[in-house]
Amino acid sequence: MRSKIVTYSVLTVGALAFLFPFYYMIAGSLQTSPDTSIAGAFPHPSNLTVENYTAIDGRINLLQGLANSGIFTGGVILGTLVFGVLAGYALAVLRWRGRSATFALVLLVQVIPFQLLMIPLYVMIARDYGLSDSYLGMILPFFINSTAVVIFRQYFLQLPKELFDAARIDGANEFRLLWSVALPLVRPALLTAVLLTFIGPWNEFLWPFLITKDATMQPLAVSLANFISNIAASTTNPFGAMMAGAVVLAAPAVALFLIFQRYFTSNDLGSGVKG
Repeated sequence: MRSKIVTYSVLTVGALAFLFPFYYMIAGSLQTSPDTSIAGAFPHPSNLTVENYTAIDGRINLLQGLANSGIFTGGVILGTLVFGVLAGYALAVLRWRGRSATFALVLLVQVIPFQLLMIPLYVMIARDYGLSDSYLGMILPFFINSTAVVIFRQYFLQLPKELFDAARIDGANEFRLLWSVALPLVRPALLTAVLLTFIGPWNEFLWPFLITKDATMQPLAVSLANFISNIAASTTNPFGAMMAGAVVLAAPAVALFLIFQRYFTSNDLGSGVKG
């Protein structure tokens, strides 16, 4: 009993320590007069306002930035799921020459920093393809995620081979096997890939900043960075406005994790085979 109390106490303290910066950000976004000290985490009710959100929305279009971030992130997630599932299934279930070498290349891609590829990617996408200031130009470098390929491969490897053999005997082709047999059993992998992929493009700054010059095409992370560097000093409460922008940027990601966190637990993959 005592060990459980100690365990839960330690976990509670750790959770509060991790949540405190987010709470401090919300509190700072609601303050009329900025207080950057620790006492600012507990503002007086008379010092609370929502004008900081109005102030930053008047300088940058929060809704447009959120829409751009949503389109960018949605496109990346779509590519991640489609190509991740197809590649993971091919690497785990199908038998073909060069499969192990291909998987080794997938692992190798993960150790190459994206910053190393940024200049050739910019030349190719902006100059050769003419896709600067476009959603497709933002999405293409992230359309295939090697991490998602590895995740799906590992999940597909856990599936009993008897399921696929039985379906093949019944005349099912590989796409039918993938859609009707494999995918229903790897739903935790789908949700995991979505959640892990979401954070990257949603918070991505460097590539959208490089490929977009039109402010109406920039995701919220880029718009917020431009506000902090160029516009914030001219506002009445720069600290509060910056915190308000950060809250708007972080809120969708936090909400997504709170809603879907219970789906991280894998289902019993072996339940589909009797005996």
